[in-house]
Amino acid sequence: MEKTIYSQQYQRLCDLLIEARKKAGLTQVEVAERLGKPQSFVAKYEGGERRLDVVEFIAVAKALELDAKVLIDRLMRD
Repeated sequence: MEKTIYSQQYQRLCDLLIEARKKAGLTQVEVAERLGKPQSFVAKYEGGERRLDVVEFIAVAKALELDAKVLIDRLMRD
């Protein structure tokens, strides 16, 4: 298993989160506001500069009005 945040699977997670945000019609700023974080927080995890921990991932899923389990299932299928 790779020890980098730039693994193919992590990049796929970032892609899924970006896709979900755009599908919801949200900007990075709007997601950041929902999270109570700066826009740079969203930009960094979407760009792969920052790895989300499990608690943060669940918060992001909620901010996107998604079920975190559904995102994980999609990630595991790909």
